[in-house]
Amino acid sequence: MTLMLASVTGPTEAELVLEAGADIIDLKDPSAGTLGAVSPEVVRATVARVAGQRQTSAVTGDLPMQPEPMRDAAETMAATGVDYVKIGIFPSEGARAVIGALKEVARRTKLVAVLFADLAPDFDLIEDCGDAGFAGAMLDTAQKGGGRLIEHLDFLSLEKFIGRCRAGGLIAGLAGSLEAPDVPRLLPLKPNLLGFRSALCRAGDRKSELDTNAVAIIRGLIPAQIWRGAVDNIDWRLRAARGYTVGRESEAGTDRVFIRDLVVNARIGAYSHERAVEQRLRFNVEVDVRRPDLKSGDMRDVFSYDTIRDAIELNTARGHVALVEKLAEEIADQILRDARVLGVTIRIEKLDIVPGAVGVEIRRERPKSSAKVHQLFPGLAETGKPS
Repeated sequence: MTLMLASVTGPTEAELVLEAGADIIDLKDPSAGTLGAVSPEVVRATVARVAGQRQTSAVTGDLPMQPEPMRDAAETMAATGVDYVKIGIFPSEGARAVIGALKEVARRTKLVAVLFADLAPDFDLIEDCGDAGFAGAMLDTAQKGGGRLIEHLDFLSLEKFIGRCRAGGLIAGLAGSLEAPDVPRLLPLKPNLLGFRSALCRAGDRKSELDTNAVAIIRGLIPAQIWRGAVDNIDWRLRAARGYTVGRESEAGTDRVFIRDLVVNARIGAYSHERAVEQRLRFNVEVDVRRPDLKSGDMRDVFSYDTIRDAIELNTARGHVALVEKLAEEIADQILRDARVLGVTIRIEKLDIVPGAVGVEIRRERPKSSAKVHQLFPGLAETGKPS
């Protein structure tokens, strides 16, 4: 389950994203820097407005990497009653000392370390955070307007970040000027949360007011957490069109999304000499998806071809693969994680073995079922809080 984190400036914006269905409400002042902090008074007022209906978090600000100021800021923000306190860990020789100094605070409140994708993040710090008792770690971008998260780190690096967080028992979050088209590309990595500010605002300007339609688009792209006692304001006709069924398979027709003649270098082959060199692979992939019943004219209605390309690039970047068949199966499995996908045909050709091409073509389909909503969204909390 991936949760939606929405950054807000205070109670008014918090109420808007609460009604829109955000899972975590995060306090931040976009006009005060990368992780600009709002005042403790505003944080307390926002926590009171949310009234336990969602979890809350707040950043401590763009602080120097010095143990004492960082510890004091974390203590101050923890006293406001937020569920999580986010700590910016900027590149510094003192980063480990700062993390260690927060060990006592981490025993009393949930701390989340924020590393920065555009500042050569040190993933070894994840282990230090785990040792200090942090609850989680996130990737963000420091230079707003300087590129999105996936422009600074490739998908293999993001997968490794999430894997190291999981290995250390930490929540793994991704943020950093994310836009709507990025959401379906990042969901297959299974982060615990995706964080947004710019994508929720008018014209994508993180300093402007929230746009209710923009918030709805992001919410609609992430399968929703179900909250006990919450008003169910989800348009299930629209969600059914995207593959989230409510008791029966969609009776709509199908569309086909494809990538043709994509050539990628990869280390593949059963022979020992094939481990040391890269070969050219040509991919042709066709994906059958449910045709939307209700069109809103935005990313919520489509299965993006970027999802196919990302699956290819991620699975070829992980390292040597002995069998083309195995590579095809792994790519098909990743594509089929999207509930809108009914079937996928993958053709992989090795171009450097013979004068022509050799390879394999597979066809994989989603098993027909009448799965209920709760089966499509495993791991839903029964307590009214995200699991």
